[in-house]
Amino acid sequence: MNYSEIISSDILSANLNLKDLVIVDCRFELKNPEKGYQDYLASHIPGAYYANLDKDLASPATSISGRHPLPDSALFSDLLSRWGVTVNSQVVVYDQNGGSLAVRLWWLLNYFGFSRVAVLDGGFSHWLDGNFPVDNQTVQFHKQDNLPPLEPNTQMMVPIEEMTALVASPDYLIIDARAEDRYLGKLEPIDKIAGHIPGAVNRFHGCNLTYEGLFKSPEKLRMEFLSLIGNRPYSKVIVYCGSGVTSCHHILSMKMAGISGPRLYVGSWSEWIQDPSRQIAAL
Repeated sequence: MNYSEIISSDILSANLNLKDLVIVDCRFELKNPEKGYQDYLASHIPGAYYANLDKDLASPATSISGRHPLPDSALFSDLLSRWGVTVNSQVVVYDQNGGSLAVRLWWLLNYFGFSRVAVLDGGFSHWLDGNFPVDNQTVQFHKQDNLPPLEPNTQMMVPIEEMTALVASPDYLIIDARAEDRYLGKLEPIDKIAGHIPGAVNRFHGCNLTYEGLFKSPEKLRMEFLSLIGNRPYSKVIVYCGSGVTSCHHILSMKMAGISGPRLYVGSWSEWIQDPSRQIAAL
């Protein structure tokens, strides 16, 4: 297998015994951080490991960071080794939210140079709907010691210093991937200040999915994103959300649509609001 964007349940099911396959369950709830792991223990795709968003896919937050800073590269490398990931692995990630959390691991692996990474289309709910096999056995680690040092591709992300400098530039398109009410500042259930980064436009990450919870076709996604991007270079498209997680859904969707090069503002809204000198907008 060689999947770098999404993969269907039937294709994954037919390849569960593939030697180089690594499956990772990314189910998580912000307001109940342990629920995802409890759900994993109750039932998961056979052979899947579990990744906790707070503990495995992020570093601890600080007083100036967003809620989910990038993980330490050495610790992340050790985690990949324990999962048995090698340069030849086909990694498949999934969640229960249409890929909105699993995309964090998809993006991280791409950031560190792994290209054979795919999000399970429809997630665990569609896997269950298709009556594909499940398991409740905790998977044992298969530590690999031959994983080369991780080399991050820093061109994929935007640090706060650059974000502050470019936010007023009309040359850049900044896309806020949160729900419309949060973007408008009408509702903020997570962060301490409501609103959005000045100049940002809103496209909820859920707009990338059909009513059935599957990704829209590449052609449909391309049409929708190009209506936002216009004639800008793709490298001048920046996405953010609350903490740099669900906005990765846009990066995956744009890749599916043949739009390469958009960057992630990792700190996102939860970092932006840490400094009161940074302007905020609300409608």
